[in-house]
Amino acid sequence: MRFFVTTMAPERRNSTSRTAQRLAPFGTSIFGEVTWLAQDRGAINLGQGFPDFEGPPELADAAFRAMRDGHNQYARPMGAVPLALAISKQVERDHGLHRDPLTDVCVTSGATEAIAAALLGTLDPGDAVLTFEPFYDSYPAITALAGARFDTVPLHFPDFRIDFERLRSKVTPETKILLLNAPHNPTGRVFDDEELESLAAICIEHDLVAVCDDVYEHLWFDGARHRPLASLPGMGERTITISSTGKTFSMTGWKIGWAHGSARLVASVFAAHQFLTFATAHPLQHAMAYALETFDGPWLQRLRDEYEQRRQCLLDGLARSGFTAARPSGSYFVMARHDAFFDAADDPAEPDVAIARRLIERTGVAAIPPSSFYREAVSEGRRLLRFAFCKRIETLQAAMDRLAKGL
Repeated sequence: MRFFVTTMAPERRNSTSRTAQRLAPFGTSIFGEVTWLAQDRGAINLGQGFPDFEGPPELADAAFRAMRDGHNQYARPMGAVPLALAISKQVERDHGLHRDPLTDVCVTSGATEAIAAALLGTLDPGDAVLTFEPFYDSYPAITALAGARFDTVPLHFPDFRIDFERLRSKVTPETKILLLNAPHNPTGRVFDDEELESLAAICIEHDLVAVCDDVYEHLWFDGARHRPLASLPGMGERTITISSTGKTFSMTGWKIGWAHGSARLVASVFAAHQFLTFATAHPLQHAMAYALETFDGPWLQRLRDEYEQRRQCLLDGLARSGFTAARPSGSYFVMARHDAFFDAADDPAEPDVAIARRLIERTGVAAIPPSSFYREAVSEGRRLLRFAFCKRIETLQAAMDRLAKGL
């Protein structure tokens, strides 16, 4: 799947210049390609999930204060103590989970590094990871780096509920990790209690470690509420929960994430983390400790209220332009069917790529073609586009006006 092609002479397979075979199938991330094309064509980027607005200004002040106070050398590798303590308090306050800040928390350079450290630290070659598709694009690449097998179970448009018969059929003796993203990117699904209880039962029955990517833990709507898998009976000691401050506080470029769980599992995360980044940006950790301590329940509810308005603006605009969208109950993404815009002139092999390219070139709006987030149900992914609503209302309104006129 390519938006643009760079022509290069064939590369000799030698030890000085070639991509490792385990990474070669993944190519360039689709996020980078869409962002490049959007910038080149002056499009409004509703593809990549980063806000076009700043987080609380107090956080920059807190970071400058930390720099002035001398927090400019390596942080404690498992995380600056103030941040580890703030994470521990937040997890107990919001989810009722007790975590020792010194042994049960590992701060990482964003949630993506936490995912990498969790998989690399717990998997051996020949093991298998089981997750749901569509999936975040780093999951299969990190699994490949660990020498493990990547298995998926599709979540089908528009309700994206779990097919437990299919899930159980995919569990093998080699399966070691259930990788769960909740609230789910890109579908926006918030899994209900019945689904979570069934997932917990499967993990316990098959002695699986659950790696839970909960970066959108504070973004849920319409009466849904995120419930961490780790909070279910029997799961506290077998779950690595991953989150970050980037999505919640609109500071994605700071890359402050973490993993928490039992001391035994967090030690596995740290075993890899110490050789990936060693330590995360020290003053930014102090700033995010301030964020977790300061911006709690009422502030988070206002954040959700603002995102609900943005979500509705996007849903209304997509409907007006002829898309069929699934209403997300969490995260800040919408999956929409593009059937009304596909014709014989488009690429029948990759219609989502063709439509995404057409949107950028003809309407000036960028979306993500999600077929690369699928393995088993690729044909379903090719009928969809992913739009992000983590943008100012004015940006979303302008994008929807462009769609309505251009289509």
